[in-house]
Amino acid sequence: MSSSGSSLSTQLSAPLKIALVAGEASGDILGAGLIREIKRNYPDACFYGIGGPLMQAEGFVSLFPMERLSVMGLTEVLGRLCELLGIRKQLRERLIADQPDVFIGIDAPDFNLALERKLKASGIPTVHYVSPQVWAWREGRLKKIRHAVDHILALLPFEVDYYRDHDVPVTFVGHPLADHIAMEPDQNAARQALGVSNDGGPVIGLLPGSRKTEVARLGQLFLDTARLLKKDFPNARFLIPCANERRKQQILPIVSGYPDLDVTVYDGQAQSVMAASDAILIASGTAVLEAALHKKPLVVSYKMAPLSYAIISRMVKVKYVALPNLLADKPLVPELLQDNATPENLRDAMKKAIEDQDYRQSLQLSFTEIHKQLKQDASRLAFEAVMSVIQQAKSKDAKSI
Repeated sequence: MSSSGSSLSTQLSAPLKIALVAGEASGDILGAGLIREIKRNYPDACFYGIGGPLMQAEGFVSLFPMERLSVMGLTEVLGRLCELLGIRKQLRERLIADQPDVFIGIDAPDFNLALERKLKASGIPTVHYVSPQVWAWREGRLKKIRHAVDHILALLPFEVDYYRDHDVPVTFVGHPLADHIAMEPDQNAARQALGVSNDGGPVIGLLPGSRKTEVARLGQLFLDTARLLKKDFPNARFLIPCANERRKQQILPIVSGYPDLDVTVYDGQAQSVMAASDAILIASGTAVLEAALHKKPLVVSYKMAPLSYAIISRMVKVKYVALPNLLADKPLVPELLQDNATPENLRDAMKKAIEDQDYRQSLQLSFTEIHKQLKQDASRLAFEAVMSVIQQAKSKDAKSI
C-alpha cells in the first residue's frame, strides 16, 4: 500500500465509497484501471455511478447505461437534452444523499462538470479525470472548473502548466493506454489471434467510431474509401472492430452493401485489429492515440452535423484535432474532416500510408517518442492523487469537529 493509502487508512471507519461517471468507451478504460488500482490497496472499497463493461467487470455498479451519455456535437446533444438532464438530476440526488468519499468524473465534461459543481457544494470532494480541452476551445469553462473540481488528472504533459497558470490543482498522470500497449506490438501474434493470414495484400483497419452517430456518418464513407483502395490493392483485407453489439448490428447492414470487398467484422478486439493492420483509417477521438501507440500509419477523419461543425470550428483555437499531432505540434498524420472527408481524399492519404516506406518509418519513430512521453503508470498516479484528495477532505472534516 502506498504511503498516502496507509495514512488514509487510519482515518477510515468504513470501506471507501467511490462514485464515478464515465461517458464512453475511452472513459471506461480509464475507470477500470483506476478501480483496479484502488481495489489493490482497498479491497473493500465500493464503486458505483455510470460506467461501461470494463468498469462493471471490476465490480462497479452502473446505475444507468453508459451509452446514454455517448453523444457528440451540439445539435446531437440537443436532441437528447431532456434525457441527459434527467439522468444527471437523479444521479445528483442519489450521490448527495449517499455522500461518497469522492466523486470522479471521467471525461464527459458537459455532463460531469455541472454535476461536480453541485456535489462539491454539498461537501463531496471531486476529481476530474481527463482535462477538459479548454486549451483548445471554450476557455470560459476554466471558471466553472475552478468551482467544480478539487483536482484535475491530466493525460497530456502540456496541460499541466495551463491549469497551474489558472490556479487549478492538477497532476499529470500520463495515459493508461501507453502503460498497457507494448512498445513494440506483435503484428504476427495479432493476426494469428484474429485469423488473418500474412499472405496476400495489405491489412487495413477501419474504425468508424464507437458512437451511433459516428458509425452513421463514417461507416459508408470508410467502406467507399475501401472500395477505391481495392483498385490500388486488389488483395487488400479490411478489418472492422465493433465497440459493442449495438455498433455491430449497425455496421453489418452497411458492410453487406460491399460484397466485392474482403471485410471482417469483429466483436471488440480494437487493439488486436490495430496491431494486425498495415495502416488504419480512423474516426477522430481517443482511438487515434491508441493507433499511434501501436505505431501504425493512420489517417484521421470525422463528420458531424453541419451546424455543429460550423459552430465548433469557429470556437477551436488549436491547429490540430488528432492527439499525435497536438503532442508533436506538427501534422504527423492527415486530418480529413467534414467536407474534406471524401472517399477520394481518404484513399489518397491511405495509399501514402501503405506505400511510402520512408513516411512509415518516420511515423514509427515519432510515435515511439510519444509512447515514452505518456508511459507514466497512469492508474497508480491517478490513485495517489485521488487518495490525496480524500485525505485532505478527511483532515479538513476532522479539524472542523
